Amino acid sequence: MKPYDRLLAYNIKPSVQRIAIMEYLMEHRTHPSADEIYTALSDSMPTLSKTTVYNTLKLFSEQGAALMLTIDERNTNFDADTSRHAHFLCKSCGRIYDLAMPKGVKEVEGVQMDGHEVTEMHYYYKGVCKNCLKNIRID
Repeated sequence: MKPYDRLLAYNIKPSVQRIAIMEYLMEHRTHPSADEIYTALSDSMPTLSKTTVYNTLKLFSEQGAALMLTIDERNTNFDADTSRHAHFLCKSCGRIYDLAMPKGVKEVEGVQMDGHEVTEMHYYYKGVCKNCLKNIRID
């Protein structure tokens, strides 16, 4: 799906900035922060402001077009992949990886739990990634 069509699918009015930000998210599967997106796009879009990037990413998250990840205490990152999956943060290099959901984890969105309705769940894991482990063993 193209960025323009994706925005329409999530009832987001497409603008040049919104399309560019969604396109960046869809093409760069690195779970970028708002600052990373702004830095990447600002040269080609001189009228783009950090505020626009932050507000657009917030809108994407609220409408379900992107995931807002708070796995890192210092940064908020974003993911265009809204399918059910977990995330792993490497405490050594800081990279965030997508992981398949562990077997046995039940779908709970929309379920009532102690009188509360669950609308979303986040599965975050932290440790040292296989690339950093390989480098540690070599040193």
